[in-house]
Amino acid sequence: MFTIDDLADRLGGYLPPDEIQQVKRAFYYAEQAHDGQRRRSGEPYVTHPLAVANILANMHMDHQSLMAAMLHDVIEDTGVSKKALAAQFGKPVAELVDGVSKLTQITFEDKAVAQAENFQKMVLAMSRDIRVIIVKLADRLHNMRTLGALRPDKKRRIARETLEIYARIAGRLGINTIRIELEDLSFQAIHPMRSERIKRAVASARGNRRSAMREIQSSLQQSLDDEALQGTVIGRQKHLLSIYKKMRDQRKPFAEIMDVFGFRIITEDVASCYRILGVVHNLYKPVPGRFKDYIAIPKANGYQSLHTTLFGQRGMPIEVQIRTREMEAMANNGIAAHWLYKAGQTTHPIAEGSHARARAWVKGLLEMQRHAGDSLEFIEHVKNDLFPDDIYVFTPKGDIMELPQGATVIDFAYSVHTDIGNNCIACRIDRHLAPLSTRLESGQTLEIITAPGARPNLAWLNFVTTAKARSAIRHALKHQQQAEAIMLGRRLLNKALTPFETSLEELDESVFTQAFKELDVSSLDSLLEALGLGNRMAHVVARRLVDVAHGGSFDQTSGPGGEKAVLISGSEGMVLNFARCCHPLPGDPVVGHLSVGKGMVVHRSECKNLIERKNDPDKLFALEWSETIDEDFPVALRIEIESRRGLVAELAGLVTDADANIERIGIEERDAHLSTVNLTLSVKGRVHLARIIKRIRNLPNVGKITRMAN
Repeated sequence: MFTIDDLADRLGGYLPPDEIQQVKRAFYYAEQAHDGQRRRSGEPYVTHPLAVANILANMHMDHQSLMAAMLHDVIEDTGVSKKALAAQFGKPVAELVDGVSKLTQITFEDKAVAQAENFQKMVLAMSRDIRVIIVKLADRLHNMRTLGALRPDKKRRIARETLEIYARIAGRLGINTIRIELEDLSFQAIHPMRSERIKRAVASARGNRRSAMREIQSSLQQSLDDEALQGTVIGRQKHLLSIYKKMRDQRKPFAEIMDVFGFRIITEDVASCYRILGVVHNLYKPVPGRFKDYIAIPKANGYQSLHTTLFGQRGMPIEVQIRTREMEAMANNGIAAHWLYKAGQTTHPIAEGSHARARAWVKGLLEMQRHAGDSLEFIEHVKNDLFPDDIYVFTPKGDIMELPQGATVIDFAYSVHTDIGNNCIACRIDRHLAPLSTRLESGQTLEIITAPGARPNLAWLNFVTTAKARSAIRHALKHQQQAEAIMLGRRLLNKALTPFETSLEELDESVFTQAFKELDVSSLDSLLEALGLGNRMAHVVARRLVDVAHGGSFDQTSGPGGEKAVLISGSEGMVLNFARCCHPLPGDPVVGHLSVGKGMVVHRSECKNLIERKNDPDKLFALEWSETIDEDFPVALRIEIESRRGLVAELAGLVTDADANIERIGIEERDAHLSTVNLTLSVKGRVHLARIIKRIRNLPNVGKITRMAN
């Protein structure tokens, strides 16, 4: 059985005696706190924190992380408080322990909500100290190693969460030793039979391949020695989940996947990496298009290496990775390499760069968290962002930006800065104008064109891929709708106050203070927002404000009536919608219907759908079109015309010449000679429409033209 003395002996290799003593003191404190508690397997509970600390010792983590590992369940599972831990072991250790601990003091109705809230808490702790996630990963790894004592359904639930969140975070931070083990343990818990069959097949295949592996390894090593290049060639093993995913996703049989021979060459410096690349390409022919230079352009988690695929003997593929010793440590330990070098009292640019990237990633998580509506939405954003294959594009200044596969121009704009994404109106890819929905490819240079008054478009959510862009767009649209609702609410309330010969600006502050209490709102903006979204009636609020202003003695019998119509310009945004049933146009007599949660819906006054709403006159408003309106509006026409070849092209040309756009066109054949054309156009107003109809009437053999409503 592994003991604290065994751990202390291991720590002696890189920690000073006084720090080892502090780790031992934390162990004895945890042993006392967990006294009498046992794991499901029957072992004393303290064996778990000791094992977690041992995992961290493999990564040469600092003494505070090891102390936090010893104490990480003390707050959650015993009566010890964070304050007591801070007094005993210092504030940094207490903060680490608190960051790893779950929210046990709050009861959640839904397990998913509880997990999401706990993850949010951990992200906040990570922003203060990145070591929180490393301790948490070590904790999760030991829990996965000891899943055997749990029920099968609980095993699967924990394994899925591990696979979706923690294994991917380990990959994002470059800690591949932990990532691979978490993935394989999760795979074994979710699919035990498949895992066992693949494991047996791998063991059998490795035995059959041993001589071929030795032959290739020997020829690679001999080539390096002939060129006097220092480098160690080692065989690379595929892990179980990787094999299973390739079989499933690429629909390849096991034998075909195992036919690929993988090797890693570890050398001393970057220059040697490129020289060794030349040697292996001289020994075996490279496969075109299969070379990747992650040294010049590292992955987001700091991973650096040269990857190449070669045609081996008898055409069998050989995958070779070439990297330095520091890159190898980085590939295995990721961000933890920062402490590995720190422990040796040295710094290394690879490890420092990885640490900086990790902090930038956590900063991005915090921004997503601020924009997300709730914890479940936030954790969905994180899952979506963890982490597809990457592409690399360039800014006009030549800076490299990393984005996930399938990212669009909008994703790029938001990755540069949220304000650039919000104000984006166009873009140039390699100096040519391109749509904002364009999927990006590695090597492209992008220039974003912005405008100060521009705003995000709801349609962007249909094609963006990054969580940052998605959460920022939703956040901006939510605030945009709020601002527009407040503006509409102000106009509606001022209109309702007009018959009482007053306005919002003329009412005293004390009137609002008293009215807010009675109306149960916190501020004027929240009241106006409710009015704009149709959740409150403007005339009811107006009467209450006037009543308060006159001490309850104002004559309300006159009530609102005969008041001026509200002017609309068509550019009010998300809280003003135009009914699709009747397609109102500037110049049409219109009526507004206040729909709860949506704002104002504009109908033509003769629209049949208004008849059923006339029973609720308080929600109907007289509207007038502003003279300054300059928007395009859809309108539907039904045209009876003689069938002939080229009819659609003829109509399209006529509409284009009249400065209008066709949004939709459909043709129904009534008989051998007559057709009915259903045409949806974008026009400026009634006058513009009349001009188009006149042109259509000039076509030969045109019968009836009807503007559709309902």
